[in-house]
Amino acid sequence: MNKKEKIKFIFDYLIKLFPNPKTELNYYSPFQLMIAVILSAQTTDKQVNKVTDKLFKKINNPLDIVKFWEKELLEQIKSIWLYKWKTKNIFSLSKIMISEDYCLFFNQLKTSKSVYKLFKKYWYYISNDWKELKRLPWIWEKTAKVIVHVLYNVPVIAVDTHVHRISNRLWLVKTKTPLQTSKLLEKNIDNYYKQYLHHCMILFWRYYCGARNPKCEECKLKKICNYYKKNKYW
Repeated sequence: MNKKEKIKFIFDYLIKLFPNPKTELNYYSPFQLMIAVILSAQTTDKQVNKVTDKLFKKINNPLDIVKFWEKELLEQIKSIWLYKWKTKNIFSLSKIMISEDYCLFFNQLKTSKSVYKLFKKYWYYISNDWKELKRLPWIWEKTAKVIVHVLYNVPVIAVDTHVHRISNRLWLVKTKTPLQTSKLLEKNIDNYYKQYLHHCMILFWRYYCGARNPKCEECKLKKICNYYKKNKYW
């Protein structure tokens, strides 16, 4: 099985398991998605949803954040890991997004129909270029890629620790860091599979390949799985 055949075998199976993969973070506006993704860093989606269930009843856009008392936001998200830093950066991000020169910060409003459509509906916009989003506070590469992928269906691969681990288990890559994994996957995976990869692998880790009780015997990928080969006699 060559590399292309292996990629097809893996992702055809994952797409069969999860034919409509999508984020499990709850949100009702693009800005809420951005906040939820920021909060999800080193935190489970389940925990984030518990917090945002109440928070998003009060917050729908950047202006709502700026009007919000910072201490109140701190109190709302204190069960989230790194909540003090996240509060600080959510405020910084929101202030930038409502500033007069925000449209100068990005240059896509006139050229991108999808971005303009969101701007017209919500009166703020979020870039569909993950490299530009990275310039905002607390928006890292993985965060930016998740946002543009979910909002605009941009074919990029957001790699967190789970995607990194699965990619190495299945010999898609042989890397030491998520960043190294991201670069290789972006290079080797076709755009067709990129639209499925991130969420398929997240869901696969969550429901099949987790660290505590992986369902190896049920998995059709076990014959090419490095983890299974090392642990099949447990």
